[in-house]
Amino acid sequence: MSSRGSGSWTVKQNKDFEEALAVFDKDTPDRWRNVAKAVGGKTAEEVKRHYEILVGDVKLIESGRDERPQAPGN
Repeated sequence: MSSRGSGSWTVKQNKDFEEALAVFDKDTPDRWRNVAKAVGGKTAEEVKRHYEILVGDVKLIESGRDERPQAPGN
């Protein structure tokens, strides 16, 4: 089953995404096309958007403004 066009990412797709980012750095020509090919079931635009969302989340966490629910005791 393909998740093309859907906003959901499987655990495998996320792992493949992370591994592809390590291989295809920001200077790689056609980076997002290559990452999408490595992930499977996602377009270049979808993997680029996924990356942008993750970068935004990291910036929020680093700024101390992370508003996601915390685990009990934190």
